Amino acid sequence: MLAGVTLPLALFESMPLWAWGAFFAFIIAMLALDLGVLQRHPHAVTMREALVWCAVWITLALGFNFLLLHWRGPELAQQFLAAYLVELCLSVDNVFIFILVFAFFQVDARFQHRVLFWGIIGAVVMRAVFILVGVGVIHRFHWVLYLFGAFLVYTGIKMARPKKSEEEEIHPDQNIAVRLFRRFFRVSEQADAGTFFVEEDGRRIATRLFIVLLVIETTDLVFALDSLPAVLAITKDGFVALTSNIFAILGLRSLYFALNGVMQLFRYLKVGLAIILVFIGAKMLIEPWFAISTTTSLTVIGSVLTMAILLSVLIKEPGAETIR
Repeated sequence: MLAGVTLPLALFESMPLWAWGAFFAFIIAMLALDLGVLQRHPHAVTMREALVWCAVWITLALGFNFLLLHWRGPELAQQFLAAYLVELCLSVDNVFIFILVFAFFQVDARFQHRVLFWGIIGAVVMRAVFILVGVGVIHRFHWVLYLFGAFLVYTGIKMARPKKSEEEEIHPDQNIAVRLFRRFFRVSEQADAGTFFVEEDGRRIATRLFIVLLVIETTDLVFALDSLPAVLAITKDGFVALTSNIFAILGLRSLYFALNGVMQLFRYLKVGLAIILVFIGAKMLIEPWFAISTTTSLTVIGSVLTMAILLSVLIKEPGAETIR
């Protein structure tokens, strides 16, 4: 019994409870402002609105990083920034999936924000649980870090290899959670009115919008398997791991609306991310013999991301100039 209690306690040992409470109170207040005030009336999010909110969430993350710098010192601040950047890049893959899922189910632009809002709430809860368990496990079983390192190297190599287009690999209608849900629960085939459930024949049944939410949630569960080892490769501090993850996830909705339609501009970002995953995985594996500082890690991550974005912008995709 005592051993089970030590897992969640490991997450809180580096920060006082009031810091956790203040952070989550702030996040809840921002989400309430978003859904209860700014998105009270469903509407299609414009590019300008999305860019403003991207700037807001990035500014908040950097402000939090600045607070960490002056409160806990440069080491934790650098760890936060590195973990935030990696998680933000991993989120770009989520954005691509969102685009495909919304197109597949023909979700009205007015309701996409609502789906992403509740989907990201679920993602925050899942990441919190994963990190809670992950930090507790590595505090007790250090050797697990080497499994994480090997997994990240494998994932990075696999990500860099050429493969079929992702459109051919993703089949939202074959999602196992969706198939199980449809087997046991009725789903309305009527046009969605922006709600997850409706009344039909005196029964409360799910809408297609709820099915979309289910796909978004289960997809993020898969992405979390990459995210957890990546963030724990950068920091073992539970507070830094969780807060960097949450800041990146909460900016994901705005990132989707800002990048939708221009994802081709970031076609080399996945290669850059693959290099980063291999690097931090190798960093974990060689740690007993050669320790790489957080400053060096942050420099490598920043340089690779900058190069990937520059190459994406400067090198045109073959045949792109012929498209009108």
